[in-house]
Amino acid sequence: MKANNHTQFIKSEALRLGFYSCGISKADFLEEEAPLLEQWLKDNRHGQMKYMENYFDKRLDPRLLVPGAKSVVSLLLNYFPASPPTLLQKERGEVKISKYAYGKDYHFVIKEKLKELVEFIRTNIGEVNGRVFVDSAPVMDKAWAKKCGLGWIGKNSNLITKQQGSFFFIAELIIDLELEYDSPVADHCGTCTRCIDACPTDAIVQPYVVDGSKCISYFTIELKENTPPEMKSKFQDWVFGCDVCQDVCPWNRFSKSHNEPHFMPNTEALNLTRKEWEEMTEEVFRKLFKDSPLKRAGLEKMKNNLSR
Repeated sequence: MKANNHTQFIKSEALRLGFYSCGISKADFLEEEAPLLEQWLKDNRHGQMKYMENYFDKRLDPRLLVPGAKSVVSLLLNYFPASPPTLLQKERGEVKISKYAYGKDYHFVIKEKLKELVEFIRTNIGEVNGRVFVDSAPVMDKAWAKKCGLGWIGKNSNLITKQQGSFFFIAELIIDLELEYDSPVADHCGTCTRCIDACPTDAIVQPYVVDGSKCISYFTIELKENTPPEMKSKFQDWVFGCDVCQDVCPWNRFSKSHNEPHFMPNTEALNLTRKEWEEMTEEVFRKLFKDSPLKRAGLEKMKNNLSR
C-alpha cells in the first residue's frame, strides 16, 4: 500500500473514531516556531509553569521524541456542548467553568481513541512504531495542527477553523511511517481584535502573543499559590479555566455541538451553587469529579478560586 493509500486509510479511520478532522505533517524541525518559543520563555510568559522550560529541543523536533519519526498525524476532537451551562450560570451569577471541563477528562477519552487508531494502523498497514500525545508531553500541538492545515492560529493563540470555530482538543500521533503531507491554510482573523479587547486580565499582550502568567486559566488551574486579590477581582466568576476569548470570536458562531458521550455535561456538578461549593467536603468532591478535569485543581484550589 502506497503513501497516499496509507494516508486516506488513516484519515478515514480517524473520522470513524469520532475525530472532527485529521491532518498530516512531515516530522521535521519547527523552524518558524523556535525563535517565538525562545522569546516567549525569555519574557517569562509562562509564569510558574517551569515545565515549559524543559525539553526545549524536543518541543521543536518530534524526531527527538520518536526516533525515526517521519509523520506527525494531528487530530481535532470537538467539545462544544449542545446547551452551554455557562449561559445559565452567567444569568444566575454563579460559578463558571470552561466548556472543555464539562464532562470526562479528555486525556482518557482521546488516548483510548488514539490507541484504537494505532492498533488499526498496525493491523491493516503493518508494524509501525510511534507514540500518542494528548497535551501531556513536550509537543507543540497547535503548531502541528496549523502546519497540516487543520486551522490557523488566531490572535488569542487558539487554533481556529472556518467551518466550526475553535472549541477543539488537539492530539498527535507521531509515527515512523511516511505519508502524504497537508499544507497550511490562510489566517482569517483579519482586522478583528475582539479577543484582545474582551480579555478580562489583558493576557493577550499583542496579536498572537498570550502572556500565560496573566491568563485566568493559569490562575485558576496552574498557579499553586493564592491568586493576588487585584487579579481575582477580574475573574468574572470563572473558577476553572476561561472561555472569554473564544466566546467572543466571530468564527465560533459556527460551532456545532459534539456527539461524544463522554463529554456530556456533568449537570449535577455544573449546577452547584456558590454556597454548595464553599461547603463541599473532600469526599463529595472526589465523588462528583472523579473523572473530571477539575480533579487536577483539587478542592482547596477550587475553593480559593471561589473566594472574592
